[in-house]
Amino acid sequence: MGSPRRVIVTRPTRQARPLADRLEALGHHVVLCPLIEIEAVGDEPVDVEGYDWIVVTSANGADELARRRRGTLPKVAAIGPGTAEALARHGITADLIPLVSTQEGLASELPHPPGRVLVAAAEGARRYLADELDAEFVPLYRTIPIRPEQPPDGDLVVLASASAAQAFAALELDLPSVSIGPETTRAAESAGLSVVAEAEQHDLDGLVAAVERAAG
Repeated sequence: MGSPRRVIVTRPTRQARPLADRLEALGHHVVLCPLIEIEAVGDEPVDVEGYDWIVVTSANGADELARRRRGTLPKVAAIGPGTAEALARHGITADLIPLVSTQEGLASELPHPPGRVLVAAAEGARRYLADELDAEFVPLYRTIPIRPEQPPDGDLVVLASASAAQAFAALELDLPSVSIGPETTRAAESAGLSVVAEAEQHDLDGLVAAVERAAG
Protein backbone atom coordinates (compact mmCIF):
# COMPACT_ATOMS: atom_id res chain seq x y z
CA MET A 1 0.00 0.00 0.00
CA GLY A 2 1.01 3.66 -0.31
CA SER A 3 2.23 5.82 2.54
CA PRO A 4 -0.46 6.81 5.07
CA ARG A 5 -1.91 10.21 4.25
CA ARG A 6 -4.49 12.64 5.57
CA VAL A 7 -7.26 12.09 3.04
CA ILE A 8 -10.14 14.54 2.74
CA VAL A 9 -13.44 12.82 1.89
CA THR A 10 -15.95 15.24 0.41
CA ARG A 11 -18.97 12.97 -0.03
CA PRO A 12 -22.31 13.88 1.58
CA THR A 13 -22.46 12.79 5.22
CA ARG A 14 -24.79 9.84 4.64
CA GLN A 15 -22.59 8.47 1.84
CA ALA A 16 -19.12 9.10 3.27
CA ARG A 17 -18.74 6.29 5.79
CA PRO A 18 -18.09 3.30 3.46
CA LEU A 19 -15.24 5.15 1.74
CA ALA A 20 -13.87 6.48 5.02
CA ASP A 21 -13.90 3.00 6.59
CA ARG A 22 -11.99 1.51 3.65
CA LEU A 23 -9.35 4.23 3.74
CA GLU A 24 -8.94 4.05 7.51
CA ALA A 25 -8.48 0.27 7.27
CA LEU A 26 -5.52 0.97 4.98
CA GLY A 27 -3.95 3.23 7.59
CA HIS A 28 -4.94 6.64 6.23
CA HIS A 29 -6.27 9.41 8.46
CA VAL A 30 -9.63 10.46 7.04
CA VAL A 31 -10.85 14.04 7.26
CA LEU A 32 -14.61 14.12 6.71
CA CYS A 33 -15.57 17.33 4.95
CA PRO A 34 -18.91 17.04 3.12
CA LEU A 35 -19.05 19.70 0.41
CA ILE A 36 -22.44 18.93 -1.10
CA GLU A 37 -25.89 17.91 0.08
CA ILE A 38 -28.36 15.96 -2.02
CA GLU A 39 -31.95 17.20 -2.17
CA ALA A 40 -34.79 15.48 -4.00
CA VAL A 41 -36.58 17.47 -6.69
CA GLY A 42 -40.19 16.70 -5.81
CA ASP A 43 -41.99 13.51 -4.84
CA GLU A 44 -44.34 13.03 -7.77
CA PRO A 45 -44.16 9.64 -9.55
CA VAL A 46 -41.92 9.23 -12.58
CA ASP A 47 -43.87 7.27 -15.20
CA VAL A 48 -41.46 4.93 -17.02
CA GLU A 49 -44.05 3.32 -19.29
CA GLY A 50 -43.60 3.78 -23.02
CA TYR A 51 -39.83 4.23 -23.07
CA ASP A 52 -37.31 1.95 -24.73
CA TRP A 53 -34.45 3.00 -22.43
CA ILE A 54 -34.07 4.73 -19.08
CA VAL A 55 -30.62 6.27 -18.63
CA VAL A 56 -29.41 6.80 -15.05
CA THR A 57 -26.30 8.91 -14.61
CA SER A 58 -25.45 8.57 -10.90
CA ALA A 59 -26.06 6.61 -7.71
CA ASN A 60 -28.20 9.47 -6.37
CA GLY A 61 -30.29 9.32 -9.52
CA ALA A 62 -30.65 5.57 -9.08
CA ASP A 63 -31.97 6.02 -5.53
CA GLU A 64 -34.47 8.66 -6.60
CA LEU A 65 -35.65 6.69 -9.64
CA ALA A 66 -36.26 3.64 -7.47
CA ARG A 67 -38.19 5.75 -4.98
CA ARG A 68 -40.41 7.54 -7.48
CA ARG A 69 -40.81 5.30 -10.52
CA ARG A 70 -44.22 4.12 -11.62
CA GLY A 71 -44.75 1.38 -14.18
CA THR A 72 -42.65 -1.40 -15.62
CA LEU A 73 -39.08 -0.47 -16.38
CA PRO A 74 -37.80 -0.87 -19.95
CA LYS A 75 -34.09 -1.48 -20.53
CA VAL A 76 -31.91 0.51 -18.14
CA ALA A 77 -28.49 2.01 -18.89
CA ALA A 78 -26.21 3.11 -16.04
CA ILE A 79 -23.20 5.39 -16.35
CA GLY A 80 -20.57 3.63 -14.25
CA PRO A 81 -20.52 0.53 -12.05
CA GLY A 82 -21.27 2.64 -8.97
CA THR A 83 -24.59 3.68 -10.52
CA ALA A 84 -25.29 0.07 -11.50
CA GLU A 85 -24.60 -1.05 -7.92
CA ALA A 86 -27.00 1.56 -6.57
CA LEU A 87 -29.70 0.30 -8.96
CA ALA A 88 -29.00 -3.29 -7.89
CA ARG A 89 -29.60 -2.37 -4.25
CA HIS A 90 -33.17 -1.56 -5.33
CA GLY A 91 -33.54 -4.78 -7.33
CA ILE A 92 -32.96 -3.10 -10.71
CA THR A 93 -30.47 -4.70 -13.10
CA ALA A 94 -28.64 -2.43 -15.53
CA ASP A 95 -28.84 -3.77 -19.09
CA LEU A 96 -25.94 -1.58 -20.24
CA ILE A 97 -22.90 -0.19 -18.40
CA PRO A 98 -20.58 1.53 -20.88
CA LEU A 99 -16.87 0.78 -20.84
CA VAL A 100 -16.19 4.52 -20.63
CA SER A 101 -18.16 6.05 -17.77
CA THR A 102 -19.21 9.26 -19.48
CA GLN A 103 -22.30 10.46 -21.30
CA GLU A 104 -20.34 10.23 -24.54
CA GLY A 105 -19.29 6.66 -23.72
CA LEU A 106 -22.88 5.62 -23.09
CA ALA A 107 -24.15 7.30 -26.25
CA SER A 108 -21.63 5.36 -28.33
CA GLU A 109 -22.80 2.00 -26.94
CA LEU A 110 -26.56 2.47 -27.10
CA PRO A 111 -28.27 1.03 -30.18
CA HIS A 112 -28.89 3.51 -32.99
CA PRO A 113 -31.57 4.62 -33.10
CA PRO A 114 -32.20 3.94 -29.39
CA GLY A 115 -35.94 4.56 -29.56
CA ARG A 116 -37.64 6.66 -26.91
CA VAL A 117 -35.21 7.49 -24.10
CA LEU A 118 -35.64 9.08 -20.68
CA VAL A 119 -32.53 10.53 -19.03
CA ALA A 120 -32.85 10.63 -15.23
CA ALA A 121 -30.19 12.89 -13.74
CA ALA A 122 -29.41 15.85 -11.53
CA GLU A 123 -30.92 19.28 -11.97
CA GLY A 124 -28.46 21.29 -14.03
CA ALA A 125 -26.62 18.21 -15.31
CA ARG A 126 -24.92 18.21 -18.71
CA ARG A 127 -27.48 17.73 -21.47
CA TYR A 128 -25.18 15.93 -23.93
CA LEU A 129 -27.12 12.66 -23.80
CA ALA A 130 -30.51 14.29 -23.95
CA ASP A 131 -29.46 16.34 -26.96
CA GLU A 132 -27.56 13.54 -28.73
CA LEU A 133 -30.38 11.01 -28.35
CA ASP A 134 -33.25 13.49 -28.66
CA ALA A 135 -34.27 12.15 -25.27
CA GLU A 136 -36.57 13.43 -22.56
CA PHE A 137 -34.85 14.69 -19.42
CA VAL A 138 -36.16 14.48 -15.86
CA PRO A 139 -34.26 16.10 -12.97
CA LEU A 140 -34.61 13.88 -9.91
CA TYR A 141 -32.34 15.65 -7.42
CA ARG A 142 -30.16 18.69 -6.98
CA THR A 143 -26.77 19.13 -5.36
CA ILE A 144 -26.34 21.96 -2.89
CA PRO A 145 -22.77 23.13 -2.20
CA ILE A 146 -21.63 23.42 1.42
CA ARG A 147 -18.80 25.68 2.55
CA PRO A 148 -17.13 24.45 5.76
CA GLU A 149 -16.47 26.94 8.56
CA GLN A 150 -12.79 26.00 8.51
CA PRO A 151 -10.89 24.73 5.47
CA PRO A 152 -10.05 21.02 5.76
CA ASP A 153 -6.43 20.07 6.51
CA GLY A 154 -5.16 17.17 4.44
CA ASP A 155 -2.61 15.88 1.96
CA LEU A 156 -5.06 14.62 -0.65
CA VAL A 157 -8.73 15.17 -1.50
CA VAL A 158 -11.12 12.57 -2.91
CA LEU A 159 -13.71 13.84 -5.40
CA ALA A 160 -16.63 11.55 -6.23
CA SER A 161 -18.69 13.93 -8.36
CA ALA A 162 -18.38 16.98 -10.56
CA SER A 163 -20.36 18.96 -7.98
CA ALA A 164 -17.86 18.05 -5.25
CA ALA A 165 -15.00 19.09 -7.52
CA GLN A 166 -16.54 22.49 -8.11
CA ALA A 167 -17.28 22.95 -4.39
CA PHE A 168 -13.73 22.03 -3.44
CA ALA A 169 -12.26 24.37 -6.04
CA ALA A 170 -14.23 27.21 -4.43
CA LEU A 171 -12.17 26.69 -1.24
CA GLU A 172 -9.00 27.66 -3.16
CA LEU A 173 -6.82 25.00 -1.53
CA ASP A 174 -3.76 23.82 -3.42
CA LEU A 175 -4.06 20.07 -2.89
CA PRO A 176 -3.75 17.08 -5.24
CA SER A 177 -7.03 15.34 -5.92
CA VAL A 178 -8.25 11.85 -6.74
CA SER A 179 -11.24 11.56 -9.06
CA ILE A 180 -13.83 8.81 -9.41
CA GLY A 181 -14.04 9.09 -13.19
CA PRO A 182 -13.77 11.13 -16.39
CA GLU A 183 -16.74 13.42 -15.75
CA THR A 184 -15.39 14.37 -12.33
CA THR A 185 -11.87 14.79 -13.69
CA ARG A 186 -13.16 17.10 -16.41
CA ALA A 187 -14.98 19.26 -13.86
CA ALA A 188 -12.00 19.31 -11.49
CA GLU A 189 -9.48 20.30 -14.13
CA SER A 190 -11.84 22.91 -15.58
CA ALA A 191 -12.02 24.42 -12.09
CA GLY A 192 -8.23 24.53 -11.83
CA LEU A 193 -7.66 21.47 -9.63
CA SER A 194 -4.76 19.06 -10.06
CA VAL A 195 -6.00 15.48 -10.55
CA VAL A 196 -3.16 13.06 -9.73
CA ALA A 197 -5.17 9.83 -10.03
CA GLU A 198 -8.46 8.76 -11.60
CA ALA A 199 -10.29 5.58 -10.64
CA GLU A 200 -9.92 2.95 -13.34
CA GLN A 201 -13.06 1.26 -12.06
CA HIS A 202 -15.62 3.95 -11.36
CA ASP A 203 -16.94 2.74 -8.03
CA LEU A 204 -15.83 2.43 -4.39
CA ASP A 205 -13.18 -0.20 -5.13
CA GLY A 206 -11.73 1.88 -7.94
CA LEU A 207 -11.71 5.02 -5.81
CA VAL A 208 -9.83 3.29 -2.98
CA ALA A 209 -7.29 1.88 -5.44
CA ALA A 210 -6.78 5.34 -6.95
CA VAL A 211 -6.11 6.82 -3.50
CA GLU A 212 -3.50 4.12 -2.93
CA ARG A 213 -1.79 4.97 -6.22
CA ALA A 214 -1.77 8.65 -5.35
CA ALA A 215 -0.52 8.00 -1.80
CA GLY A 216 2.33 5.84 -3.08
